[in-house]
Amino acid sequence: MNGFGCTPSLIPAPVVSTEVLIRNDGWFPDIDATALRSARRIRDVVTPERLALAVTGAIITVGNQLAAWQVAHLLAGHANLAEVPSPKLGETSRLVLLYTRAIGAYAKAELVETYRDTDLTAQGQRDADAVEPSIVDLRRDGIHAVRDMLGRARVRAELI
Repeated sequence: MNGFGCTPSLIPAPVVSTEVLIRNDGWFPDIDATALRSARRIRDVVTPERLALAVTGAIITVGNQLAAWQVAHLLAGHANLAEVPSPKLGETSRLVLLYTRAIGAYAKAELVETYRDTDLTAQGQRDADAVEPSIVDLRRDGIHAVRDMLGRARVRAELI
């Protein structure tokens, strides 16, 4: 014995992500759940399965808002979102970035609403109303991303 032995139970097991790529419809990009979790600072209390459900819900919500826009681009011959003419940031289409932003915002809003303590401090956990602006802000961010994709103004006001 060389004196450097370790008890196997003291060696931490490697972390293996159980999150998957959330498959989309083939025209809009798939969503990397691990990247979304990191970008949106979604805590581990949210299971991979619950995150996948929230992302799927966000894909449906955003897809409904963009359905007519998507059809117009399909008819124009664009095989997927990345092929729609748009400025790029780095190597990624601005439209793909906006789509991913919208999905992240809507998914996080659903999770914060479902897991009241997902985005709260200890004080905030005692006051569930403290999270409401966060949910509203996240939904607003999702709406803004979709409206930016559609080329529409972010504010709509009517005189009464």
